[in-house]
This record gives sequence, structure tokens and C-alpha cells, in this order.
Amino acid sequence: MNEGIVLPDKIYTVSQITALVKLELENAFPQLWVEGEVSNFHRHQSGHLFFSLKDEKSQLQVVMFRSDVSKNKFELQDGLKILCRGRLTVYEQRGNYQLIASKIEPKGKGALQLAFEQLKDKLRAEGLFDLNRKKKLPLLPKTVGLVTSPRGAAIVDILRTLERRFAPLHIIIHPVKVQGEGAAGEIAAAIDYFGGLKDVDVLIVGRGGGSIEDLWAFNEESVARAIFRCPIPIISAVGHEVDYTIADFVADVRAATPTAAAELVIDTEESFRERIEQLERRVVQNQRLLIQERRQKVDRLTHHRIFQNFKILLLNLEQHLDDLETRSRGVLRGELHRLAGWQGEARLAEEKMRGSLRRMIQDNLGRWSRLAAQLNALSPLDVLKKGYTLCWKDGGLRLARTIDDVEAGEDLTVSFYQGEFDCRVRSVDRRRTIQSRVIKE
Repeated sequence: MNEGIVLPDKIYTVSQITALVKLELENAFPQLWVEGEVSNFHRHQSGHLFFSLKDEKSQLQVVMFRSDVSKNKFELQDGLKILCRGRLTVYEQRGNYQLIASKIEPKGKGALQLAFEQLKDKLRAEGLFDLNRKKKLPLLPKTVGLVTSPRGAAIVDILRTLERRFAPLHIIIHPVKVQGEGAAGEIAAAIDYFGGLKDVDVLIVGRGGGSIEDLWAFNEESVARAIFRCPIPIISAVGHEVDYTIADFVADVRAATPTAAAELVIDTEESFRERIEQLERRVVQNQRLLIQERRQKVDRLTHHRIFQNFKILLLNLEQHLDDLETRSRGVLRGELHRLAGWQGEARLAEEKMRGSLRRMIQDNLGRWSRLAAQLNALSPLDVLKKGYTLCWKDGGLRLARTIDDVEAGEDLTVSFYQGEFDCRVRSVDRRRTIQSRVIKE
């Protein structure tokens, strides 16, 4: 061969070079993990994700197609350090090499834990956890709804506990999947179903214990929003006492276990009877104090000199007050014991008791007002306030009603509305009248 002769090189087109590089790159790196920090993150309207992975010296373009995005539990954001699994390829139109990601995991923290914290922060910012929007559980529910698996241990524990504490409850069960694909959708649909019913008083949503993967359906955003919009008070009972889910934070009440949820729904029958007895004692005591106050007022009037001649009337009024007290206590005990036998009326027990007590108290106050009005009508105090006086004989023991009761030289006591004085009669004129005195003057 002559050293001076140069064979011509093969000439490639740009597309050929790009295709060769693409083929070599894909064959050399069919699958690999790449670590880096997310930057220039962008979610396309098609659902695909585009971003760069960078470290201190270089950066790599990454694309994740919509079919794989749906498998990702957490949200990407700039600055997040992640691990990407995928294959290297070349985007031929631009001649850039890139990573097509099929799986993404956060570095240093599990994907599910990161997704949990991200959704928790998002829903808290929207106000789904606010205490002022949480509904109170009913005191005496008549119908309880259950959203859980029909084959799990949770439903057995709930039903056994409810039956032991209060058998007459009506229970509606909506069976759902509680883990795996499609579980969150079934749970959310069941909650919405109960939310459309009018006769369900409280709802228990939950399942038994398990791993974070097993409980994940209760961390889905669809379940959280279904709980939030449900008009029925909801108890979340997911897993064991140490397990917390997004559903626990959104629900009106969180129960440590399914059994604890059933215990929260309703107290035992014995507990209700104790509460009724406590209310009975409190109301009777309040009635006694009210009547005692009225009696003391009557006693003060009884000892006033002016009312010596009305002692019989006041004693009758006192006896009437005693009758009212006895009657009030009897009515109260009868009503409370009637409510204690609440079979079939459990839901209205509290309202009826309050109404009965309110009517009884109003009735007693009305009776007192009428008696007080009668007493005031007979009271000479109103007359004395206008400037009139009363004259007493025999040291204030007997009232001088007419001029014929008075003799010259007799000692009298004259009582005003406030105060009195003693005097001696100098003379008596039985012919003079108020009219003649006025005319003369």
C-alpha cells in the first residue's frame, strides 16, 4: 500500500449518526437507576412529566409518560432528590439523549411516606382538618352505617360491640374493598351513598390493621374528599392505635381501633340510666332552691306587721308552694322513668326530657306569678306607698278599722309605708269626714 494514498471515509447523514448512537446507547443501558435533584419540572397537559436530573457537574433530561405517571404515589417538585429507573435513549428530532423513566422513588424516604406527607400538607392548607367544621356525634343514634370489608375481623368486632352495648340499633353495612386496586374508589362511593340517605345518624369507616401499603386506600385524596363532603358525622377506624391515615385527620372523630369506634357510637344502657338519674337530681335540686327562694320571700312578708291579719292567707300560699314542689318532683320522676324505658324512643329521649323539664319549670313560674299577683292585689303596701297610714290599738296588736274603734285618751300606733310613730288621741269627732274637711279648706 502506498502511504500517500488516503481512502475516502464513509459519509453519514445526521439521521444515520443519531440512529447509530441511539441504538448503541439503548443496547448499552437497557435499564438503570439514576440519582439526582429535580429541576425545571413541568407537567404537560397530556399528562406526561418533563424535568431534568442534575448534580454538581451535569444534568440529564428525563421524561415520564402518562401511563407510568399514574403509578407514582407522590408529587414531583423542583429541589426534590430522587432515584429514577428507566432506559437511556436519544430524542432523534433534537439529537439529545434522555432518560425515559418508568419508576421514581424519593431518596432517603419511602414514596408512600412522602406521598402521605404531601397530601396531608395540601389538605390541611385547604381546611379539611379544621376543628370548627367537625360534626358532633349524636347522643342516641338510631341507625349506624358501616363502610368496611364484609369478611374482615373489623366488622365482627364492631357488630359484637354494638350489640353488647345497645341491641335495638339499626345497622346498615355497605361492603367495600379495603386494600388493593380500586379500593379507594369503592370506599369513596360508599361514603357518598350514605351521604345521600336521610335516616343514617352516624357512619363508621375503617378496617383492621396492616402495613402502610395495606392501609393506603384510606390515604387517597378521593376518600378524604368524600369524608369531607359527607353530611353525616363520620368515625374513622383504620388499623391499630399507632396507625394514622389521611382519613383519620379529615373524619369528625378518630377511633384507635374498630372496637373503639363502636364504643364511641353509643354508651351502654347503664351509662344512660346513670346520666338520667344525675339529671333528675340536678333538676330536683334546682327546683328545690327556686321554691326555697320563693318561700323565704313569703316568710319575710309574713313577719311584717302589716300582714299579721293576712297570716292565714299566707299559710295557704305556703301550702300551695309545698304542693307545687311535690307535684314537680312527681312529674319529673315520672317523665324521667318513662324516658328510661326508651325502647323505640331512644333517639328522642334527650329532646323530650328537656322539653318536659322546660314546660314544668315554666308552669311553676307561671303559677308563682299568678299567686304573687293575687298577693299584691291584697297587699296594703301599695296603698301605703301613696301616703296613707294604718292605725293600731293595744300596742300594735289590733287594727283600728273605723272611727268607732278609737276613744279619746287612747294610745295608738300609726304605720306609714316606711316607719311608724306612737300617739295619744286628744279628741274624737265621729261626724267629720274627708269630704267635709276638703270642702272646708
